[in-house]
Amino acid sequence: MGSGQYLKRTRREPRTGKVESLLDAKLKGVEWGEFRLGDLFEINPTKYYRLKNEEIIANDGKVSLISNSSSDNGVMGYSNLKPLNKGNTLSCSDTTLGAETMFYQSSDYIGYSHIQNLVPKFKSFNKFIAFMMITSSKISTTKKFDYGNKYNREAMRKTKIQLPTKNNEIDFEFMENFIAELEAQKIVRLETYLVENGLKEYRLSDEEEEVLRGFESGNIEWGEFKLGELFEINPTKYYRLKNEEILSYNGIVPLVTNSSIDNGVMGFSNLKARNKANTLTCSDTTLGAETMFYQATDFIGYSHIQHLVPKFELFNKLIAFMIITSSKISTSKKFDYGNKYNRVAMRKTVVQLPTKNNQPDYSLMQTLISAVQKLVIKDVVLYVQGKRS
Repeated sequence: MGSGQYLKRTRREPRTGKVESLLDAKLKGVEWGEFRLGDLFEINPTKYYRLKNEEIIANDGKVSLISNSSSDNGVMGYSNLKPLNKGNTLSCSDTTLGAETMFYQSSDYIGYSHIQNLVPKFKSFNKFIAFMMITSSKISTTKKFDYGNKYNREAMRKTKIQLPTKNNEIDFEFMENFIAELEAQKIVRLETYLVENGLKEYRLSDEEEEVLRGFESGNIEWGEFKLGELFEINPTKYYRLKNEEILSYNGIVPLVTNSSIDNGVMGFSNLKARNKANTLTCSDTTLGAETMFYQATDFIGYSHIQHLVPKFELFNKLIAFMIITSSKISTSKKFDYGNKYNRVAMRKTVVQLPTKNNQPDYSLMQTLISAVQKLVIKDVVLYVQGKRS
């Protein structure tokens, strides 16, 4: 499936067991062919409303608004307006550095400026086949584009992807069955992960219920703080080596890059970590805090990655999630390609946090995020149970 595939084969998610062996065996006997996205899809701009976001998005909306985001399937919010684009298609931003914002849209949706709509020219299309094509597109486009050479519509049409073939034709049946088996495998892994990490318990404690009620009723006091007051913000320490000299198939030290997915981790290394854990990282080349992540282990930095080291003692993953969320809200749509989210901008970023005696209430933050996390876990547990039943 192309170079770079090994980067996602990590110590965190080992490929062992009967299911993985069977899937690997299936891949070994597959013939591959090369196809252009433009031969497979009609690629044109999405249809969208020329309205402000607040005129489109509604709290009780059901129709997805697909934006340039590289997370949450590209969904910015939901609307009650009529969808203008058909579902069972792909969407992809034409302002990014590759297919990182390519997503499968199962339902009819509303588009956004600079979002392309990829409508299949073939009938055998569904989410399983879509996932195979999206993965191949991401592999094909990685590191081939930059801010002066965006992944625009013409580039999408010319993108060559590798797909399984049979008798020199695309083997849609194999793709569908393989990805369906892979999804079933992921469900097993997810269930195992929940059990091993004690995350199947989603009942709220009395304290969590009380804090959640206070949040929902607006009884929590909030204050504004600059990130530069909360963190020392400086460039991460990194090796002046090529990626292939840093990354290792069996590496255990994360290499944190400018990616907006997978916690910013490109891959893993056996070189010595150069930056401390229990901190935040954020790229200074993006349009806001979309690449701000909590790093739980010591890591290796990368060019243009800033390191946010807390100035206060009570810092952990839960508090980090609160600060990251507030940072993303604060920086949304305030930066562009001529006005990047650099170190100076990070230090000046004002975030809203719960307070007590005019100081950040870190204890309350922990409890609030713990409660929210349990609500999310409840949905995941019920989802897994539904898939397994």
